[in-house]
Amino acid sequence: MRVGVIDYGVGNVGSVMRALEELSATPILVSTPADMKKVDKLILPGVGNFSDCARLLDEGGWMKALPEEVLANNKPLLGICLGMQLLATLGTEGATKEMDDGMPGLDLIPGRIESLKTLGSSLRIPHVGWNEVTYHDAGNSLFSGIPELTDFYFVHSYAFVPINPDHVLAKTSYGIPVVAAVRSGNVYGTQFHPEKSSRAGFQLLDNFIKSPVC
Repeated sequence: MRVGVIDYGVGNVGSVMRALEELSATPILVSTPADMKKVDKLILPGVGNFSDCARLLDEGGWMKALPEEVLANNKPLLGICLGMQLLATLGTEGATKEMDDGMPGLDLIPGRIESLKTLGSSLRIPHVGWNEVTYHDAGNSLFSGIPELTDFYFVHSYAFVPINPDHVLAKTSYGIPVVAAVRSGNVYGTQFHPEKSSRAGFQLLDNFIKSPVC
């Protein structure tokens, strides 16, 4: 299975590539939109600021090309951490006053990215560490073989607020309920880092790799 890891100028590409190698997949660094044609599935990693990363996607031609590849060609996509947040319609992190409601994202899963503080969490920000997840779609293939309340590793200050609650796969708790995983069709996202989440995280990545449609 050829799994493309999208390299648009931000970190965590290496750790994702190594995890895929350990799972006997064939990781391919996807550095241009044209490279997406060479792979069977895609992973969008991300660390840092939503608006900065959205600008990088736009400058690299990904904002138009990625949704076209995923939707028109039915190519499965997994967004990780900020990569999941970039699947949203808008993000408030780093947005200027001129941006009205926020910085545009890929709009593959309708929703907004809001700060944990704005959403009501009074705990220390950023949220860093291991937290258990509860399933909203227990039969979903992404979490196959992973018991509910398993801990995954989180590092974030913002959270996904989907418009459609049916797009929520799992949640965690950090002073407030926080969306931990989302899905719309063949588009998936995890707020946690599966590549840093030990056996459970590798199981999730393996599920993504092996699922025929995902």
